Amino acid sequence: MHFRVLPFFLLLIGLTSLDCGANDSLYDKKTAQKLDLSKLSIFGPQSSKFRYDKRMLRAAEIAQERARSHSVSRCWRYVKNALLASNTIDTYPKTANAKEAGGELQKSYGFKKINVKDPYRAPLGSVLVYGGRGAGHVEIRTKYGFVSDFRSFKPSIRPLIGVYIKPRA
Repeated sequence: MHFRVLPFFLLLIGLTSLDCGANDSLYDKKTAQKLDLSKLSIFGPQSSKFRYDKRMLRAAEIAQERARSHSVSRCWRYVKNALLASNTIDTYPKTANAKEAGGELQKSYGFKKINVKDPYRAPLGSVLVYGGRGAGHVEIRTKYGFVSDFRSFKPSIRPLIGVYIKPRA
């Protein structure tokens, strides 16, 4: 049970505190809130120590409900839904292939590509886009791994196209 909850709690922490400087973070102390008792079981025993942005709470809930222990070949769809549900983006992205995600996130949603070549060094909460054969892959960086339509402690083995963050407006 804790294995399934931990990655989403970490995704939540990552999305609320992008490791790109306080001025770039989406997290806002003024609107952050403590979890109510009903959510403590979803986010884990340490979750009561933190304050959360409500958009990120919703994204984590959706990820909790939908992520699998193994891939179902729908990574970009799951990441799109988490970003949309958390109000990080305001419309559903139109690209079909995961390897096209970075361009669309930059062009249509204000994301910024940062100069990171190692997925393990990507800021928490960043979106990692991979190329290679087929549609590619996309995932969100968490403290202990990566999440999309499934959870993993290791990044994709595909070639990394880019790491993207959403600066605060």
